[in-house]
Amino acid sequence: MQILAQALTVIVALLHAYFLVLEMFLWTKPLGLKVFGQSREKAEQSKVLAANQGLYNGFLAAGLVYGLATDSREFCLFFLACVAAAGVYGAATVGRKILYVQALPALLAIAAWLF
Repeated sequence: MQILAQALTVIVALLHAYFLVLEMFLWTKPLGLKVFGQSREKAEQSKVLAANQGLYNGFLAAGLVYGLATDSREFCLFFLACVAAAGVYGAATVGRKILYVQALPALLAIAAWLF
């Protein structure tokens, strides 16, 4: 089960690294506009906020990678819980899709670590 937990944690970390790239570097580009369903004008107005959000996603990814690199189950669980909480909040305030894209993978990884 530890291999499954590690694999799921890697997936969550990669997702958050991808979110970092989308939010920090591609927010106003065609892919970013498509993924987030925004107009170029709206994206331009919010790009600093999005970059800040991307940076936080990068910190989540870094924490998960550190937990894996140091073989720290507790560190992985802490950062996965942070991801899950952010995903639940995002689903409640932004859109339900976030529950499936962000919270669900983190919850699956948490379950794998705990069993």
